[in-house]
Amino acid sequence: KDIQYSRSFYYNKLEFIRFDSNVGKFVGYTELGVKNAERLNKDTSQIAGMKAQRGTYCLNNVGIWYGNP
Repeated sequence: KDIQYSRSFYYNKLEFIRFDSNVGKFVGYTELGVKNAERLNKDTSQIAGMKAQRGTYCLNNVGIWYGNP
């Protein structure tokens, strides 16, 4: 439960949208980001794919970073 996958998108060094596995959806931080988040959150396959990244990327590599010495 304490493992989190997040993916942020930036334009001109400003974060405008982020996916957070704890929230389970895209969140927009600018006008452009809010519009894109609304569009992406309607696509259930996109949301399912991003949620799967937590298991594919994070849980698969947690043993490498926090393995037993």
